[in-house]
Amino acid sequence: MTKNFVEELTWRGMVHDVMPGTEEHLKETMRAAYVGIDPTADSLHIGHLVSVMMLRHFQLCGHKPFALVGGATGMIGDPSGKSAERNLLDEATLRHNQEALKNQLSKFLDFESDAENAAVMVNNYDWMKNFSFLEFIRDVGKHITVNYMMSKDSVKKRLSSEAAEGMSFTEFTYQLVQGYDFLHLFREHNCSLQMGGSDQWGNITTGTELIRRIGNGKGYALTCPLITKADGTKFGKTESGNVWLDPQRTSPYKFYQYWLNTSDVDAERYIKIFTFLSKEEIEQLVESHQEAPHLRQLQKTLAEEITVTVHSREDFENAVKASEVLFGKSTAQDLKSLNEATFLDVFEGVPQAEVSKGLIERGLDMIAALSAETGFLKSNGEARRALKENSVSVNKEKVKEDYRLTSDDLINEKYIILNKGKKNTYIIRAV
Repeated sequence: MTKNFVEELTWRGMVHDVMPGTEEHLKETMRAAYVGIDPTADSLHIGHLVSVMMLRHFQLCGHKPFALVGGATGMIGDPSGKSAERNLLDEATLRHNQEALKNQLSKFLDFESDAENAAVMVNNYDWMKNFSFLEFIRDVGKHITVNYMMSKDSVKKRLSSEAAEGMSFTEFTYQLVQGYDFLHLFREHNCSLQMGGSDQWGNITTGTELIRRIGNGKGYALTCPLITKADGTKFGKTESGNVWLDPQRTSPYKFYQYWLNTSDVDAERYIKIFTFLSKEEIEQLVESHQEAPHLRQLQKTLAEEITVTVHSREDFENAVKASEVLFGKSTAQDLKSLNEATFLDVFEGVPQAEVSKGLIERGLDMIAALSAETGFLKSNGEARRALKENSVSVNKEKVKEDYRLTSDDLINEKYIILNKGKKNTYIIRAV
């Protein structure tokens, strides 16, 4: 073993609960552990990243990680922390989602090498689909009492919640199905540790109980804290919803911006959890940041590390370039190098006007471009004054009254950016 896994997670602030004996168990030899991943979407979001990072550290410490896609459990719905049941998925959707998730996980985990501790992806639908109801209640259900299941916090919360409509039998059995997964992986793959968020402790320990009662073995449990933000708002959420790993759902630019805009307090925690930087590197960064917080060194490093891991170095560099566009440090050439999706992200919410492409191709004079054709400025007089004061830019470059917009000014053959001063921005969209 190259590193002590529990020790590594502990200094990173990634341990909430750990079953006694886990650390010693992992020191003995290479072990296998798994994390369950909900396959109800074809992308992970950053809320999933903590458990993915746990698996990656597990592999880096010389152990074998299993990513379990909950195809069967995804057809049920997990009561933990939820106030309502999930929508159930068909098999074709689950299989599509599984492939998409594996592609994203392969950025973190080594699935392909012939190393003894190469990662494995499994789907619990594969062993649950042939189980009859009678077999399940005979072989699994009889080993766990209703009293034991009712004592779990996730069940108690759901039953006592005034807003909820109670809990279906389907959901109530969720912990048995998840517990059986652990038993199955213990038997078939010698998997002795299950990891997850702290809200999963009850489900995980049901698994250790089944291993003890049916498998005559010993299973271990380790959970990480649920990530929160210092200001009380939900981690991983923006006004437009989840921050996804799929670039079609959350662009690399918006992904980068999410981490860049982290508060100082959160950045100091997140850099330990979401990067693979060493303890020494992080301590040095924190010290530098405290000396000059205005430089936002922590946030910049966090955003760079995680954007490169999830997307690519090129996506990170484009995101930095796009950020500079917004804060006025860029040239027309920089603007023209942005792809359309990033351009629209950067200028989201900026007022726009549609102007005939033919008009631009023939050459559109600046006064008409600023007032009559767009309404950016209220009158020709105001447009003329702004041009005389040298406060008008086209694609971030100053222009005079005699300038004419042409097709050479179009970004992505469609957009032109007008600025009056530093703060007033307007987009012309050629149609």
